Amino acid sequence: MNVEALKNNSIEKLEIIKVKEKSGSSFVDDVSVEEPLEIKVRYGEESEMKTKNLSVTMRTPGNDIELAAGFLFTEGIISNLGQIKTIEHAKSECSRNNENSIVVELVAGYIPDLMNVDRNFYTTSSCGVCGKGSIESIRTVSTFQSMSKKTLNIELDVLYQLSEKLRSLQDNFSSTGGIHASGIFDIEANLFGLREDVGRHNALDKLIGYFLLKDQLPLRERILVLSGRASFELVQKAAMAGIPVIAAIGAPSSLAIKLAKEFDISLLGFLGKNRFNIYHQGANLTIKNLS
Repeated sequence: MNVEALKNNSIEKLEIIKVKEKSGSSFVDDVSVEEPLEIKVRYGEESEMKTKNLSVTMRTPGNDIELAAGFLFTEGIISNLGQIKTIEHAKSECSRNNENSIVVELVAGYIPDLMNVDRNFYTTSSCGVCGKGSIESIRTVSTFQSMSKKTLNIELDVLYQLSEKLRSLQDNFSSTGGIHASGIFDIEANLFGLREDVGRHNALDKLIGYFLLKDQLPLRERILVLSGRASFELVQKAAMAGIPVIAAIGAPSSLAIKLAKEFDISLLGFLGKNRFNIYHQGANLTIKNLS
């Protein structure tokens, strides 16, 4: 599989006025960049390939190759790395448009079932999966749901470390204060991957795309840590990647909890130093030293 990389800037410096008490002063601030990314898929028989626009998502530029790969995977359009032939930015006369449009070409002869994609693929930075049918479709499109789960024995102190570790590793958040992160850790709190984006669902798609392109899915012995709340679409994407434990610094939604229970994914919320809530504890998870 050929992958073309294109570097984008994720932070922009802008002159603002900072107000404190009764005075205002000029200040150069770091602001998270938000721009649209159009994702297209090219597929069909060798002699009659067709291109279809799939999504326009508002994202932080950077790691666009991973974002596109992760998006196609978590939406069930592809099920493995071998179905991707190339991923590259679209060619046009305007170089800026090149940076904001990406084409995923699938191997000749593989025809994705796009009729099962029952959502409008326009997403904003605050909303990921907005469709109603995703909860029913995960079992049929995920290749990992039938795999046996490994038992995880996690020390309580390890879980207490995760929120601070994620925050300390968020380069863009420390600069801008306005960006989400998703991180993958092992059961000893070692980081295996982290991605940031103005959209929480984009951050996770980038992260899952990273592991997909390295052919390291499923993530059956890993912990997903989210910098904000745990919404339905994030649990859905974690389920697609075979992730058994989700720990969110914010709160989960009711539908996120329902989905976690349905797929027996351990779901923790309000993760912090010496505290978290357990919304569902999977059968394969043991938390050591928890009385």
